[in-house]
Amino acid sequence: MLDQAKRSAILLLKDQGHATRAIARVLEISRASVRRVLESGTIEVPEFVRASKVEPHREDILAMLQGCKGNLRRVHEKLLDAGAELSYQTLTDFCRRNGIGQTPRQPSGEYHFALAEEMQHDTSPHRVRIGDRTRLIQDASLVLCHSRMLFHQYYPTFNRFWCKVFLTEALEFFGGACGRCMIDNTHVVVLHGSGAAMIPVPEMEAFAERLGFVFKAHAIGHANRSARVERNFDFIENNFLAGREFTDWNDLNQQARAWCEKVNATHKRSLHAAPRDLFQQEQPLLRPLPIWVPAVCEIETRIVDSYGYVNIGGNRYSVPYALIGRQMEVHETRDRIEVHEGHRVVASHARVIEALDQKVTEPSHRLPRGQGRPKTAPPREEEDLLRLEPRFGAYLAALKARCPGRHVRMLRRMLGMLRDYPRPALLAAVDAALEYGLFDLDRLDRMVLRNVARDYFVLAPAGASEPGPSQNMEDGHEG
Repeated sequence: MLDQAKRSAILLLKDQGHATRAIARVLEISRASVRRVLESGTIEVPEFVRASKVEPHREDILAMLQGCKGNLRRVHEKLLDAGAELSYQTLTDFCRRNGIGQTPRQPSGEYHFALAEEMQHDTSPHRVRIGDRTRLIQDASLVLCHSRMLFHQYYPTFNRFWCKVFLTEALEFFGGACGRCMIDNTHVVVLHGSGAAMIPVPEMEAFAERLGFVFKAHAIGHANRSARVERNFDFIENNFLAGREFTDWNDLNQQARAWCEKVNATHKRSLHAAPRDLFQQEQPLLRPLPIWVPAVCEIETRIVDSYGYVNIGGNRYSVPYALIGRQMEVHETRDRIEVHEGHRVVASHARVIEALDQKVTEPSHRLPRGQGRPKTAPPREEEDLLRLEPRFGAYLAALKARCPGRHVRMLRRMLGMLRDYPRPALLAAVDAALEYGLFDLDRLDRMVLRNVARDYFVLAPAGASEPGPSQNMEDGHEG
């Protein structure tokens, strides 16, 4: 069949008065072909339609397709049962040419990004061999849309803590942030809404504001909007992970960082440059990070268990044995677990990233073997009470003799009273209780409150004016 160029040449030569034989000789085609073009009188190539073996079954196919839920394999089986003689490939070709059971494809759009305008972030699950196990873990990636600079790291799971850890590392890797970070509608960042109506979680919004960018989400189902980051996951899985094994998490993420450096320096045919070269123009326009970027930290409270450990993320970390039973403040960072008593760090451990039910023990947190606390030693609560107020000695001895089975619990309550009440009012109540043999702590508590009311809250008699500050001072009380 002749193309449009030769058909146009035939019509042109005929208009110039050349014979059919001469035209066929010059164009090296048959005279019959020249005559067919002259009869049609147009340069349009006629559509060649070949009769299909499937055409007689068109109505049956349309009827079966709905009942078979669009499964052409099942439609083919039913046609064969009905006596049709055609292959599955013939059926699919006919349906594809005639648009049966298929949604017409729409052309993809293009997105153009200015320097430092947008970066895209997303995660994808990958199976990675670490040590002697293959694990399903999360790959987090960030791409600068203009230069296509890539950074990715791996985490055991992906929540708001790990999201902030990753974004902090990524922006430090790039040395700044774009003005907008495009995400999918992940619950890690999204409070409610989707697409343009998305409202981020206040915690994540404040984090982004501190680093100089804002979160934006694409419409649901519009994954092409974040194609800059999406297309890299297949490349990472089939290039970076192919044939690689890793000794531990640090080895995995260090190799991932080195691989990013290599890929960013590789020339891209679609860009006509390497991402690192384009980044030289983009970097000066990135929003600068604060002069000090603190480590991402999650703070929780834990009570030291009877074995001297706190449980964090499925693993147990040792604390000095003297703090057993106390409530501690635990600071979790990417690499460390720190246990605080007030403003003082009492324990610091390297973090175990996975929940492996491991015990991490610092030898200095345990007494040397054979130097444990003697069984005959007084309770720690009694030692603390006598250290803080030695005048309690007689009352505590009488209390232990009177209540031998529950004196430890009563000692803890007295420690609380010592911390909460004024010392003179408490000592006066304890002396009176010892004199009269009173060991009911509820009654002791009322006696202390009565002393507090009498000594610290002076009320004026009925009908009299309230005493002024000078009168209170003369009576020996503060106003």
